[in-house]
Parts: sequence; C-alpha cells; structure tokens
Amino acid sequence: MPIHFGTDGWRAVISDSFTFSNLRMVAQAIADAADSEHWNTSSTPDVNPKKFIVGFDTRFLSDRYASEVARVLAANGFTVLLAQADAPTPAISFAVKNNSAAGGVMITASHNAPRYNGVKLKAAYGGSALPEQCRRVEIYINDNEEQSRGPNLMDYNLAKESGLIQKFNPLPPYLDHLRTLIDTDAIAENPQRFVIDSMYGSGRGTMKAFLHGTGCEITEVRGEMNPGFGGVHPEPIAKNLGALMGALGAGLGSFGLATDGDADRIGAMDEHGQFIDPHKIMCLALKYLVEVRGWTGSVVRTVSTTRMIDRLAKRYGLTVHETPVGFNHIADYMMSENVLIGGEESGGISFKGHIPEGDGPIMGLLLVEIIAHAKKTLGELTADLLADVGPAFYERTDLRLARPISKNEMTDLLLKNAPAEIGGKRITEISSLDGVKYILEDDSWLLIRPSGTEPVLRVYAEGRSSPLVKEMLGFGQKVAESVF
Repeated sequence: MPIHFGTDGWRAVISDSFTFSNLRMVAQAIADAADSEHWNTSSTPDVNPKKFIVGFDTRFLSDRYASEVARVLAANGFTVLLAQADAPTPAISFAVKNNSAAGGVMITASHNAPRYNGVKLKAAYGGSALPEQCRRVEIYINDNEEQSRGPNLMDYNLAKESGLIQKFNPLPPYLDHLRTLIDTDAIAENPQRFVIDSMYGSGRGTMKAFLHGTGCEITEVRGEMNPGFGGVHPEPIAKNLGALMGALGAGLGSFGLATDGDADRIGAMDEHGQFIDPHKIMCLALKYLVEVRGWTGSVVRTVSTTRMIDRLAKRYGLTVHETPVGFNHIADYMMSENVLIGGEESGGISFKGHIPEGDGPIMGLLLVEIIAHAKKTLGELTADLLADVGPAFYERTDLRLARPISKNEMTDLLLKNAPAEIGGKRITEISSLDGVKYILEDDSWLLIRPSGTEPVLRVYAEGRSSPLVKEMLGFGQKVAESVF
C-alpha cells in the first residue's frame, strides 16, 4: 500500500502499513524535504535549519517509533531534541518554535482508534506543516522508493553520545508560555473543583500541573498509561465520555474537561453531565476575551462550526473568516493577521498570543478561568449563551456511500439540485467553499461534504430547533441514497 502523506501527515494501522520499515522511509523523506531548498522557513526568523523536535503520544510503540525517527534524522546530520516522555502535540509544536527548529515530528494518530498510529509534521512557526512541505515529503517518499534508496540510520547510543540526539522535557517551557495567556490569579481567587478526563492520552497531567498552587481540587480520570485507550476511541465527544460522566455523577467535581489522544482537542461536561461541545466552548471563549479582557481581532472558524460565532462577532464589530475544514486553514489567518480566536467543530481551538495550533489544555484552562471569573456554573454560562445568541441545536452524521465520490462531482450535484427550502425554511445562501452548505432564512444551516479518504458523506446541521436539525439530516440521507 503506498504511503500517502496528507495535510495532517500520515496515519495507518500498526503492523499493517504503520511499520518500522515504512516509518524510516517517511523519516528519510522528511529529512530530504527539510534539507531541500523548498523547505521554506522564512516566516520564522533565526531558524536552525539542521534542528528538529520529535515527540510522541501514549499509543502502542509510540516511544520506539519516535526513537527511530530521531535515528534517521540524526543520520542525516540533524540535531534532534527528543521528548523524554509522552507529551501533548501542542507542547511539541510550541517546542519547535521555542527552540528555533526547522520542524518537528509528532508520533500520534490523534483521536483515531487504538490500532492506528501516525506522523504529524510541524513547521518552524509551531503549527502544522504547509501543504507544499507535506507534498515535498510525499515526492521524496516516491522518489526514494523508485530509486531503491533506503533510509540513513544511525546507532541510537552513538547519536546520543555525539549530541545529535538530545533528550528534553517540552512541558516546563510550554507551561511557562501558558502562564502568559491564562490568568492564574483569577482562578486562585475562586478555585474550582472539577474533573479532567485525559482519555489515556498524552495530555495527562498537563492541566493539573499547570494549576498546582491555585487551590483547585482536581480529580483526573483515565490519566494512567493505557496504549489501548480502554477500547474507546480517544475522541472527546459525548458517547466516549462515560468515565467523565461517572466521575461527575459520583460528586467528584462541578464540571469536567476532556482532551483527545494527543491533546489538541477539547470537550467539556457541565454539572448535570451534559456534554458541552466545542461550538459552545469557542463561543464562551470569544465572549470572555472580548467582554472581560477587552481583546479584539478577527475571528476564524471552519465551514462546519456554529454560526453563533457570527452573531457574537457582529455584535462586537469583528470580522469573521470562514475556512474549509482543517486547522491548517485557520493557521494561515493566524500567521497573517490579528486573529482573536480560531477554531473548528472537532475541538481544535487557539487564540491570540498562542501558536497557530489547536490546543486542548489551553482551552480547558481558559474555561476554568471563565468559570472562576463569572462565579457561575458551566451549565449556567451555557444557558446564558444560548439565551443570548441561540438557540442552536447541532448534529453530525457520516453516511456510507457505495463508492467514493469526488468533491467536485458531489458539489456539482448538490448545486444543480439545490432545494428552495428545507423543513419549511427558505434557503437564502449557498456556499461551496468545502462541500455544499445551504444557509436558511433563520440562520440554520446544512453542510454536505464527501470525505477525501473514504466513501463517506459527512452531513452537518445546525438549527434553531431539534426537529429542524432532524429534517436537515434527513435531507442529507436522501442525497446519499440518490447519488447512485
């Protein structure tokens, strides 16, 4: 099976395609790409072109895989700072920028099932690598294979003795940076009692360590090492957070925070065990940053993220940019203009002053600050938000297709057969930025977009009522059935 190095790197099943042999080939291609004239680091000054950061999560063999990547990079003349233990992806990304490295490699499959592992490639500015950098890696993978050129490989102990591989702890500088963005005094004035669910991922212990000394009483569940994630996908969505709900039900806290397998996503739960999705978290953060901190700037959200963001931004006089799905599109804006906050429905969110990368710990900590400052429960804050700029009911479903369909083909089909109304609500706007999005007269919307990697039609809907959301999802189902 050919290795496809996409925008967010490469993911595959462990011992199937994700093998030590294939990983070394990928690492060699990364070294070749980083050594080439096409590896653009001009946006980040004072970069050491021969320095790389390598980190890993808690998955099966992730530490071993990271060492292999370090050996290949060292054999190609790179000085490698290798994390001494599993760490959050945003901590590794920050380390790339903080150490003026040319790039970074994070061994993780993020929120995917336990049988997967993967490689995330990071650029010098502390976010996901540019699309052209990823394409260059893929070109070298193919070229090296065609020329039967194997990877360079250096003995690990020799690389350490020569200083080409250096173990380091990425967390202290990362936490110091977070202290410039999170108001620990506000938290200490009203310390909270809550639960953190790390979902056995590499975010374990991070928020708890940051809040040490603030007076917060924190219970962490699923914080031990478990490479199989307890048989649950490490994605912080409602159906996967039974452990968090149980802890709250047992009276261990008044709200809960959850991060995914590599801690670049956030989810939350209120005092009643109700899931607080990233849409609401991003809205609460936007309100707080503007109304309490007095910050300003543009707002960036993906096409699948709530339009409550738009209603708030309009009130504050802020520009909203809508992007295709993927945090790399948000990062583009964060590096080119004054962005106040940017995020996507999957839980990747970041804000002004931070790296252009989704970050679960910083958003969890900001939520703790928001609750402490407001002196209200998370449930009350969410109810106030919905009363203010809602109501907003959101659902997403993935529909299997008989065969893959290209985005262009599906887009043409949806545009040609666009209905005049859905659920009795007139369609006032149609966007084809990423898939096709029908926007209704009451600001409800339906997004239909095919997956780029499997025969799946992703259908997203946000409406002013639950029945309207069901009606829109039903329309998406009919589209899937009528495609072939």
